Amino acid sequence: MNNNKTILVTGAAGFIGYHLCKKLLDQGHKVIGLDNINGYYSVQLKLDRLKQLGINEVAEGELVSSQAYGDQFQFIKLDLENRNELPKLFQQFQFDVVCNLAAQAGVRYSIENPNVYVDANVVGFVNLLECMRHANVKKLVYASSSSVYGMNEKIPFETTDRVDYPISLYAATKKSNELMAYTYSHLYNIQTIGLRFFTVYGPWGRPDMAMFLFTDAILNNKPIKVFNEGKLSRDFTFIDDIVEGVQKTIFQEQPDNKPYSLYNIGNGNPVKLLDFIEAIENVTGKTTQKNMLPMQPGDVEKTWADTADLEKDYQYKPNTPIEVGVREFVEWYKKYYQQN
Repeated sequence: MNNNKTILVTGAAGFIGYHLCKKLLDQGHKVIGLDNINGYYSVQLKLDRLKQLGINEVAEGELVSSQAYGDQFQFIKLDLENRNELPKLFQQFQFDVVCNLAAQAGVRYSIENPNVYVDANVVGFVNLLECMRHANVKKLVYASSSSVYGMNEKIPFETTDRVDYPISLYAATKKSNELMAYTYSHLYNIQTIGLRFFTVYGPWGRPDMAMFLFTDAILNNKPIKVFNEGKLSRDFTFIDDIVEGVQKTIFQEQPDNKPYSLYNIGNGNPVKLLDFIEAIENVTGKTTQKNMLPMQPGDVEKTWADTADLEKDYQYKPNTPIEVGVREFVEWYKKYYQQN
């Protein structure tokens, strides 16, 4: 692994961003973290993640050094779509790689609040690409999503499948990121690597995700909502596996150094929703009432990642079993929320 890279990580207060920053810092790399700390879900959870990285106070547009890592980790609260301030960051630091994990998250929320998604995921992404072009930064690793596969009926999902039928605006913005990345790779010789993440879960995870909602309900003896009458399955992927995959794409050279590429990062092993709930019940030692509900708008019935390309180019395949990942999440949840 290359030493002493300077890496910009956007979405650094987010679930995946926090874990990636921690791993990179522990390996000795210099990391500049950026996040707008929006209120889509608990701001306190985001601030608590940053505290784990030694960032105790956050001021808009101001670079703050970590109390744990010193200048090796600096954080700035900033919107990606800020065309005045973002270029200044690229003038101040010479980034070796940009890792874009910042996005307005959530499939269902995108149906209610489309403009927020266009601002963060489309305008922000173009602004980032423009900053890279003018600062001559030649490598971008960015988060796409399994949601781009939409109503794809062929399984497992392969990166060569057509993804022209997104069923949520969130998915459409992620697809647009892939198209814009391709254009900038072609025009400006920037290597772009898009990672389609499949249902990520684990400690410090998002409160709007199934893992969190189910655990919270089961531990607090509340009923849980089970959509599509439980006839759903997801390719649940543990956070450590995701971070390992992201790291590989940041540091390892591809065999043929393609200017533009896409990879699935998933466990390659879909789990039925009811089995997932059962795994949480087993770890918590509690059972719960399940309210069976119809399918929600923007949802898909099944996700399943074909990770053959990732294995071929980076010799890597996620493999954490669901039982192990669920146990780690529940232990973190109990500790964080001080529940027995």
